[in-house]
Amino acid sequence: SDRNDYNLNLPRYIDSTDPEDIQDIDAHLNGGIPDADIQGENSELAAFWEVLPDIRKTLFENAGRPGYSQLRLPVSEVRTAILNHTEFTGFRDQITAVFNRWCKTQMPRLKGFDKDGHPRALIKTIAEDLLADFRQAPLLDAYDIYQYLMDYWAETMQDDAYQIAADGWVAETRRLQEEIKSGRNKGKFKDKGWTCDLIPKAYIVARYFATEQAELDALQAELDSVVAQLDELEEEHSGEEAAFAELEKINKGEVNKRLREIKDNPDYADEAKVLHQWQELDKHQSSLKSQIKAADIALDQLAFNKYPLLTVDEIKTLVVDDKWLPALAGNIQAELDQVSQRLTSRIRQLAERYETPLPRLVEEVDTLAARVDEHLKRMGMKWN
Repeated sequence: SDRNDYNLNLPRYIDSTDPEDIQDIDAHLNGGIPDADIQGENSELAAFWEVLPDIRKTLFENAGRPGYSQLRLPVSEVRTAILNHTEFTGFRDQITAVFNRWCKTQMPRLKGFDKDGHPRALIKTIAEDLLADFRQAPLLDAYDIYQYLMDYWAETMQDDAYQIAADGWVAETRRLQEEIKSGRNKGKFKDKGWTCDLIPKAYIVARYFATEQAELDALQAELDSVVAQLDELEEEHSGEEAAFAELEKINKGEVNKRLREIKDNPDYADEAKVLHQWQELDKHQSSLKSQIKAADIALDQLAFNKYPLLTVDEIKTLVVDDKWLPALAGNIQAELDQVSQRLTSRIRQLAERYETPLPRLVEEVDTLAARVDEHLKRMGMKWN
């Protein structure tokens, strides 16, 4: 407009101030949460109750006088009550269904994209569809969902799409080379393993080698447990008179040396018992580390050998079903968590604001003042 000299600075046109959060004097004096804050037309919570009316009934009851309510349960239990309520699980299912419908519509487009395709046209179409589908979704901002897709596009999906446009649905591994910065091999390259940009190893493992991964995870969990037992044993027996007191440091060599020194001496039986325990755990730890290393190398080789065997359809499934869409599904889940978090935060804020009415505060101050008076009197002092 002429009035603003055609300045397109958005805050000139958009009122970005939050509505004033008005305090209720009556509630501060007599307790209770004002109904105007819970369900009034200017209440931050009103939009939630349009979608989740039964949750309001579950959380609030009348405070014993008109216009004021109170929580039926402790503030600490509010979020769990919301998440477990059938109305919230129904809302979650409704949002998930919107996302799943969008996925189903886009699947032919995503898997139909190919060599010489146009990535910018692809993202424009699928993003506009996502925005349109989520416009009707309650309690969510469709633009937030749209932004998740655009961020993921910029971060990962765009590179994938351009690669597919250049080469088609091809997933080839490449060696990772790191330049040596110093020493006699300076300027040469060190092999750091392999990678695949379109389908990282984790997706191959999850789809084709889940059993081997589970075995590796079990070994790792066992190792974590043995390490924790070693730490506990060392902590328990590290005092001045304890089993590890004589050692300069706790390691295999020192423990073996000490056991040779006290060999078969009954006076040191308790110490020897602890040191033997440490030896057993240390042996187990070394064995597990070797097993983990071997299993990791074997799994890495299995995954590496799988790439040349992948069909085009398998590559499409790995990229679209396993990589792209679950990344976005995770964002939708995060947005749903935000809804319950926002609802809980506002309820907690109101509950804590009016938790202690003024007369009770005055009473507490009087009680504390009387206590201080009493203490001073005992010490022969007076306080006015």
